[in-house]
Amino acid sequence: MRMLHTSDWHLGRSLHGVDLLDHQAAYLDHLVDVVRTEQVDAVVVAGDVYDRAIPPVEAVTLLSETLARLAEHTTVVVTSGNHDSATRLGFGAALMRERVQLRTRVAGLAAPVEVAGRDGARALVYGLPYLDPDTVRTALAEPGADVPSRSHEAVTAAAMARVRADLASRTTSERPAVVVAAHAFVVGGLASESERDIRVGGVDHVPSQVFQGADYVALGHLHGPQRVTGPEGTTMRYSGSPLAYSFSEQHHAKSTVLVGLGADGAVTTELVAAPVPRRLADVTGALEDLLGAAGEPHVADWVRVVVTDQQRPADLYARVRARFPHALVVQHRPPAGAPGTALRAVTAAHDPVEVAGDFVAHVTGARPSAAEVAVLRTAYEQAVAAERSA
Repeated sequence: MRMLHTSDWHLGRSLHGVDLLDHQAAYLDHLVDVVRTEQVDAVVVAGDVYDRAIPPVEAVTLLSETLARLAEHTTVVVTSGNHDSATRLGFGAALMRERVQLRTRVAGLAAPVEVAGRDGARALVYGLPYLDPDTVRTALAEPGADVPSRSHEAVTAAAMARVRADLASRTTSERPAVVVAAHAFVVGGLASESERDIRVGGVDHVPSQVFQGADYVALGHLHGPQRVTGPEGTTMRYSGSPLAYSFSEQHHAKSTVLVGLGADGAVTTELVAAPVPRRLADVTGALEDLLGAAGEPHVADWVRVVVTDQQRPADLYARVRARFPHALVVQHRPPAGAPGTALRAVTAAHDPVEVAGDFVAHVTGARPSAAEVAVLRTAYEQAVAAERSA
């Protein structure tokens, strides 16, 4: 059986003001082509289909058209991520055609999608939506049992307990392959700057041992394609995002995972390169050097330009853009020791509570107390919850 694992499409996202929807559409065209040429039996999309809870109309249209095209050739299983509104993404799930299966609710996570391969092999695909502890832990509590604790590990473990219970209830002579799609930050994964912080109670990681019992775990959330060490007998991978969404991803080899599932539980994986709309690059140096030979290799790239002249050159932005028409970021950063204040970039990967603590220290001259940090964290998590319910 052959399966394609992809995630983190982030439809509707921009890159430093550049609309990426056409490039995302090109990737989805590529995905449909791979499904057709490789005779793929199922496509698993592990969350963050959209970039925000209320996506632009064009992104919704692109998803609708893509699902219809994929369903002409294969079964599609889609789960929700932390950027998605599970309710909006899952709207109309009961009305979808049989070959498009949306898993956005806790109630359906232990109801697998049964996939039959062209070679006669079978697979059970369990789709775990993004499990926010504050939102789902009560729903995951078993009758008469304690509510799972307020952590990603606890709610994911509770979800997997339901999956294993469903597997144990099945009595078949031939064991199907077991695939779990999950949107989580698993211990051992390498993050980049473009993933949104998902800490709850200061913790965002899930141990890989939680996924014991699956043959393949199709992970979403981290944007770099990578393998994660899992329990014995379990293969775990992040497919990564199909496009680079920050300069920290410029060296990623963006891809989709082609998964082979054997009747004996054996798993093979092959990375299928995704199309690259335009390279990302950092270009650093004196302005005259960058306007000359040093900048030549990157004229067609999306670039982050750092000019290191001692004094800020006149008409800096205009001169850089004339040389690099696709420059997304232009900065003047004098050499170390030059007059000025040291700056530290803050990205979506930073803990917002730590950033707020840095601000408090900057303004007051002292780090916030433990009680003040608790207030900051509560305020942040309430704001995230309000956004999620919008």
